[in-house]
Amino acid sequence: MRKKIFSIIVIVSLFISVFASLQLTTSVSANLDNSTPSLSMPIEHVNYTITNVNGTLWAKIDGEYPIYIQNQFNGDMPMVYPMPPGTTNIHVWLDGQKLSWSNYTESNPDALHQTAIGDWWMIYSVLPNVSGSFTLRIHYEHPLEMVNDSYLFLYDLNISPYLSEQNENSSAYFTMRMETNFTNFNAYTAPPDSVASEWKPINFTTTTENSTTIVSILMYSEYPDISGKPLPGDLEVEFSSANQNSDLPLELTALIGVLVIVILSIVAVFYVKRRRISV
Repeated sequence: MRKKIFSIIVIVSLFISVFASLQLTTSVSANLDNSTPSLSMPIEHVNYTITNVNGTLWAKIDGEYPIYIQNQFNGDMPMVYPMPPGTTNIHVWLDGQKLSWSNYTESNPDALHQTAIGDWWMIYSVLPNVSGSFTLRIHYEHPLEMVNDSYLFLYDLNISPYLSEQNENSSAYFTMRMETNFTNFNAYTAPPDSVASEWKPINFTTTTENSTTIVSILMYSEYPDISGKPLPGDLEVEFSSANQNSDLPLELTALIGVLVIVILSIVAVFYVKRRRISV
């Protein structure tokens, strides 16, 4: 059974109905009126760094999510969060406090998160004693996929749990530091059940900071019942490497340079000696 799971906070009732064996009912024992949390997230900030790690391009992601609870909820809140294949160095903070997490899909192999580029695994954590508002921060890193000579990565923007008649819109700000030479940069909105031909281009701006290109993207979402428009879906980014050699590790590039200099020096010395002998 594969279900599209909410990307940051999954409402407790959904956990109970879909994953009843998880037994999370005790996590809301401190809730004052025994209700499930009603959430909003008017704004979120997601910072990407695209960089070379031992000859492979990686994405390093830092997301900051200010979340507001609209009702009288007060207690522990379970959370699942989808991760791309190969993700490492995962950290979760609640209001600056580091939280533990576990591999939810490892314990529940059918619990996968659907995206436009494949199914992702999920982590599980519990946000302790939350009420009113809180800020969630998540850091993770993963290698970029390569398809038809293009690099691609996707950010899962499942904003629907945070939109309602009382909270009509949300803005996601993406900042991407491109620490590699690149060409043919394109960004799209990609609903989870879509194919590449159905993706819609999205605008972006670029600036330069100390020879590093910064790409900025804004994704604006409105509550469909009021706007009459479907949600945009996830963010999918594609680009090509401007020069494959530029993606070599700096240490390897330096070593190649030294070897070239040594070889040229040997050839020069040999040439000079031969000329002296011939004279």
